[in-house]
Amino acid sequence: MGVRKNTYPLQSLATGSWFKLICGASFQHLPSIHDLTLAYGLAGADCIDVAADPAVVTMATEALDLAEAIADQSPDLALHWQGRPWLMMSLNDAEDPHFRKAFFDPDQCPADCSRPCESICPAIAIDATGVIGDRCYGCGRCVPICPLGLIDTQNHVSSPQTAAELIVSGKIEAVEIHTQAGHFADFKKLWQTLKPVHHHLKLLAISCQDHPKVLAYLNHLFEEIAPLSCTLLWQTDGRPMSGDIGKGTIHASIQFAQKVLQSNLSGYVQLAGGTNNHTVHKLNSLQLLRGDRPDATNPFVSGIAYGSYARKLLQPILEPKDSTSRPLEQDPDRLWQAVNSASDLINPLKSLANLSPLL
Repeated sequence: MGVRKNTYPLQSLATGSWFKLICGASFQHLPSIHDLTLAYGLAGADCIDVAADPAVVTMATEALDLAEAIADQSPDLALHWQGRPWLMMSLNDAEDPHFRKAFFDPDQCPADCSRPCESICPAIAIDATGVIGDRCYGCGRCVPICPLGLIDTQNHVSSPQTAAELIVSGKIEAVEIHTQAGHFADFKKLWQTLKPVHHHLKLLAISCQDHPKVLAYLNHLFEEIAPLSCTLLWQTDGRPMSGDIGKGTIHASIQFAQKVLQSNLSGYVQLAGGTNNHTVHKLNSLQLLRGDRPDATNPFVSGIAYGSYARKLLQPILEPKDSTSRPLEQDPDRLWQAVNSASDLINPLKSLANLSPLL
C-alpha cells in the first residue's frame, strides 16, 4: 500500500483548497456513510465529518481503508487521491439543530393525507412507518409542512466520555464542536473532558452561527482552549443544512466568514451551511480564495464544507431505484460514476487554489 500523506489536509488548509464532506452530525445510515466516504475519499476530499457514534466511526474507517486500497491498486479510479482524508466527528455542547431527529406517530396521519413530509424530505427518511431514525439528519423541513402539525423534533447532546474514548482509539484525527454565543459554560464543560486527550488530534474545529456578540464569544473560546496541541479551524455555519435548496443559500456563511477574517482571530476559516456548486464561484468573485496570489497577504477562506448538497448530488447513484444493486465497491461502473460526480464538486476549489507547498 502507498505511503499515507497525512499532512496533505493541512497543506490544503494552508493553500485554501480544503474540502470537507459532512455526512451529518445526526446521520447514522451506515450504508450511505460507507458509500459517501468511499466516493468522496477517492475523489480527493481532505476530511470526512461523521456523527460521534462508534458504529458510524467504524463504518467510515472501514470505507477509508477500502478507499486507500483501491487508490493503491486502481490509480485510474483515484486520479485526485492525495492521501487518506482525516476522519472528523462532530460534537455539540448544548442543544443544536444539527443534533436532532424528527418524529411523529403515523397512526395519527389521515388516510387521505398527501404526505408532503415524505416528498420534501431530502434524506428519504420518511415512509409509511414514520421517520426512519438513522436516516434523519435534523433539517426540520418536514415540521412546518405537516398540515396537522403532527411532526416534532427531539434533540440530543453528545457524550463527552464516548467522544474522548473515540479520540484515544486513534480512529479520529479531528473533532468539531458545535456551539453558540451564550453557551460558554456548556462549551467549557465539554472541553474539560476533551482537553486531556486532544493531543491525539490533528485538528480542532469550532462551528458557530453568526450573532451580534459572536466575535467576543469566539475570542473567549480561544482563551479557554489555549494553548492548543493541534491546528485550529473556525467553521462559519451560515444557513445549516440548506445547500441543496438553491443557489443563494451561501450568503450568510460568507458574511460571517468575512467578519471572522477581518477580526484577525487566530486559526483557519472554513465555510459551512448553505454550500453548493455555486459557492466557489461566489468566493472567487469576492476575492476570498487564495487563488494564485503568491503572498496571500489578504486573509482568505481556507476551505469549504459541503453537507446536504454533497449527499444529494450522489443520492441517485448511491441509492438507485433498483434495490438489487451490488455494493458500491463491487460495481465498477457505479463507483466510477460516484467518484466522477464527487470530483466535479471538489475540483473547482482545488483548481483555484495555489497548491505549492507552504508548510
